[in-house]
Amino acid sequence: MEETSPMSGMSQEEKDEYVMNKAMEIIMNSGDARVHASKAMDCIAKGDFEQAKALLKEADKVQAAAHNIQTDMIQGDIRGGDEKMGYYVLFAHAQDTLMTIQVEINMTKSMLKLAAAYQERLDALEKKVNGEG
Repeated sequence: MEETSPMSGMSQEEKDEYVMNKAMEIIMNSGDARVHASKAMDCIAKGDFEQAKALLKEADKVQAAAHNIQTDMIQGDIRGGDEKMGYYVLFAHAQDTLMTIQVEINMTKSMLKLAAAYQERLDALEKKVNGEG
């Protein structure tokens, strides 16, 4: 059974509002993901790698929700008909925000790997210096 478009039967004004609301959902979810990634970076700086991993997992989850909204909207636009949305500055901004935050999450994950590797090397050197290893 084929799904009905959420924009079926909407006036142009209602479609505009629907697209703007979806754009804001993307922006808000991306912002929440940024907060988690930022907190993860703080945890990395403190050496709390497990908490950083947990925060990054949460950032991924929230970011995936934003990505799914974007994907649904783009697929609807491609299908056309009632789902054709055209160009909206706010939706373009939402896509930019989504992409930027994804880069921040990926960079934070890389920083976590780097910091954990350095901590492992430091721990090994300290053991060697202290005659433990």
